[in-house]
Amino acid sequence: MTAFSQNQAMSMQGHHAGTVERTLLIGLIAFLTVVDLFGTQAILPALARSYGVTPAAMGFAVNATTIGMAIACLAVACFSHRIDRRRGILISLTVLAIPTALLAVAPNLATFTALRIAQGLCMASAFTLTLAYLGEHCSAMDAGGAFAAYITGNVASNLFGRLLAAGLADHLGLPATFLSLAGLNLLGAGIVYVWLTQPARMTAQDEPGASPFSIWAEHLHNPLLRPSFAIGFCILFAFIGTFTYVNFVLVREPIAIGQMSLGFVYFVFTPSIVTTLLAGRTVQRFGTRPAFWGSLAVAGLGLPLLVVPSLPAILTGLMLVGVGTFFAQAIATGFVSQTATTDRGSASGLYLASYFSGGLVGSAILGQVFDRYGWAACVIGVGISLLVAALLAIRLRPASERLLPEAERDVSTPSPATVGSA
Repeated sequence: MTAFSQNQAMSMQGHHAGTVERTLLIGLIAFLTVVDLFGTQAILPALARSYGVTPAAMGFAVNATTIGMAIACLAVACFSHRIDRRRGILISLTVLAIPTALLAVAPNLATFTALRIAQGLCMASAFTLTLAYLGEHCSAMDAGGAFAAYITGNVASNLFGRLLAAGLADHLGLPATFLSLAGLNLLGAGIVYVWLTQPARMTAQDEPGASPFSIWAEHLHNPLLRPSFAIGFCILFAFIGTFTYVNFVLVREPIAIGQMSLGFVYFVFTPSIVTTLLAGRTVQRFGTRPAFWGSLAVAGLGLPLLVVPSLPAILTGLMLVGVGTFFAQAIATGFVSQTATTDRGSASGLYLASYFSGGLVGSAILGQVFDRYGWAACVIGVGISLLVAALLAIRLRPASERLLPEAERDVSTPSPATVGSA
């Protein structure tokens, strides 16, 4: 860490009352950044009925946010060293409220899809810049908790965002749902304005003459980052494929639950809020690859339960998939930041572009599989994605782990999930 980053980290620590306050605020910013992404997924069946389209068509439209997210992540990766972190986050969350509110009056599926893409542009900009801010302004000791808190905020948005959207849609209708989500975006912008310290531009930490594409090339030539980017693709491919199309399974016979009950289903994410916070410590204790393989194994154990025509079985399966994929995402996010040899913001942007591209491809491919071959075939596709991620994880071994025998590894050494990010 440069002297500049150390001074900023000290400033950040002095600005906040303590670790608990910082953790809560970081998690809240994450929640309010991506609540639109996950909340809308909980009302997929209602949206499909409203627009009179198939599950695959509506699933693709709702997950079109990932198109904008991938584009925004590449843009941030390209111009990361020139963007003021705080100002960029603030503008992104403020502008995000506009397409979110317009979804309340979207006249057709094409307009709905375009607005979701616009949402994705804003969400990913805020997401990537926040992670870059944390990586550059937290000490190595604090970074693990900061990134775990941010990923945990994403987990919470999966639960409470879906529950909120389902409840609003059930009682007030779809327009009120989107207007409420827009209000939450503005709340997030307000918190950023009040809480985040005003940092200087971060050009001091990178080579001033390096072009964005030369930095990209360095990241892409890094033999540890390449598989990490592909792993991010696989993680969201599996997650989106599971939690998009299971909604249609749950509202059909033989389970046939209602819209409000569908929201309560997402209490399956509650364990993930706790387990994701443990990602940093787990990597410190066991190493990157064992921790990552363990997380994928947990997700894999849930897949057979998803095809059992029983609500308790499906809920258990969803809980295991959620715990495993969120844990894996926390590990991969930290690993990318530690492994990047220059411009962490740029590396984070490339990782997230690949991650969100996986969500788009997953919704498109598995949507067609779901429409044509059914839920069981869709679950098989999810399993294949997790298997590919497990194979790619063979390369996830930081230099500190390669240099020391397993028995001699100092568990106090900062791990991939405890040093700055994605």
